[in-house]
Amino acid sequence: MKIADKNFSGESKIINGKEFAGEICNIVKKQVSLLQQNENITPGLAVVLVGSDPASKVYVSNKNKKAKELGINSYEIILDKGISEEELLNKIEELNNDNKVNGILVQLPLPNHIDKLKIINAIDPNKDVDGFHKSNVGKLFTQQNGLVPCTPLGCILLLKKYLGMDLVGKKAVIFGRSNIVGRPMSELLQQEHCTTVLLHARSKNVIEEAQTADIIVSAIGKPNIINSGYIKPGAVVIDVGINRVTIDGKGKLVGDVDFDDVSSRASKITPVPGGVGPMTIACLMINALKATCWQNNLDEKLYLEDLI
Repeated sequence: MKIADKNFSGESKIINGKEFAGEICNIVKKQVSLLQQNENITPGLAVVLVGSDPASKVYVSNKNKKAKELGINSYEIILDKGISEEELLNKIEELNNDNKVNGILVQLPLPNHIDKLKIINAIDPNKDVDGFHKSNVGKLFTQQNGLVPCTPLGCILLLKKYLGMDLVGKKAVIFGRSNIVGRPMSELLQQEHCTTVLLHARSKNVIEEAQTADIIVSAIGKPNIINSGYIKPGAVVIDVGINRVTIDGKGKLVGDVDFDDVSSRASKITPVPGGVGPMTIACLMINALKATCWQNNLDEKLYLEDLI
């Protein structure tokens, strides 16, 4: 993306995802306004939450708040935890057929009685702003133009923006092989001509493998599990983990990476909070704008020219 080619000045070790996400969102806001002026079209984003999980409620609220700030119509749909799978599928079909809704996101996790993949694949792939539909996954891995999962997209933009480095030939080690982060992250890095290794619970020689990496991306959801012993001096560390812990009787958000320890060896590192999280939401807004262009047969380059 063009915006990722405009490097921040300074030599700070901290990769400031909050600052960069703000820059992206400012551009999206201008492009949404331009879309309204030129086409009389306002993007619409529907975020579906099943149940009342506190963390999920916060995520949904943040996404809707940001959408409204950028001029995107936001539809927050809260459904009872006991809703049947069939009822949820019917709601998604309703949103698929609603021309006011250009993007659909179903907040995960879902209750155990609902098949997550069935729900994800029921979303119109052109409205799948999470990038999880099998059609969009296939496009990513065959290097076709689709909607890319927001968190790995945000990570790759951070790497390209902050490092001011050529990613070609760099070795990247990714902790976690989920379809949400690990696997698409590996593919995006390979498209930048990195050599990638996916580590998981059954991998062997994990520390030794990690110590060879120029880039570490951790997305395993275990607080402070990555310490300086995993890190080659000068490596870049992207921490996707968001974990709530209690320290001195107070709740605190930390990543998978022991920030204070790893900072002594890493050349660049994302904080938690303020790193990858804001980028995920910013990339969701990019996807909503992109999806709106597709559904209205508009050339996406006209409205995403500063973002792609």
